[in-house]
Amino acid sequence: MSSKIIIIDYGVGNLQSLKKAFKFFGVDAVVSEDANEILASDAIVLPGVGSFEAGMRGLKIRGLAEAVKAFAAKNKPVLGICLGAQLMLSEGHEFGVFEGLNIIPGKVVKFPELANGEKIPHVGWNKVKSPGGGVWNKDFYFVHSYILDPKNHENVFGLTTYGGREFCSVVKKGNIYGTQFHPEKSGEAGLEVIKNFINLI
Repeated sequence: MSSKIIIIDYGVGNLQSLKKAFKFFGVDAVVSEDANEILASDAIVLPGVGSFEAGMRGLKIRGLAEAVKAFAAKNKPVLGICLGAQLMLSEGHEFGVFEGLNIIPGKVVKFPELANGEKIPHVGWNKVKSPGGGVWNKDFYFVHSYILDPKNHENVFGLTTYGGREFCSVVKKGNIYGTQFHPEKSGEAGLEVIKNFINLI
């Protein structure tokens, strides 16, 4: 029986480009907003673009927030992407303070003031430095105005510098990963991250 990967549909994000990235490796990832299907899967992907509050609202009104937390509590493979990675932290400080999934302790905060006249949002290709080896130490595509700020250094799995500021671009806790960048928009480097995730199952 083949492994089942669920891409969670909670009203935000380009799900088809992600589905296509998994299909590249012969994996037919299923787009779903069904909590029982999520809990019964082998791995889940939490994508997303937009505001923290809207993302959490999208999960809650579909009854998915508790399902994602219960799935992650089993240390089964989870990949959060951009907003999805941010939602995995404890709280978001975007247009107020909002409760997150609290899978990884920490908060999501606005970029600090940047040097060199760089603009926010941070849009484009940038390098990740990670202890995770060659798969992670590459250039990836970013689009964001807020950054991951995990409470514990052990959950920092990747660092990126923009506008003279170093920020956390990848978080990790066991088999749970969150990337501030978009692997599905990052060419071959991004596909390697997807392949690495598939291999966790």
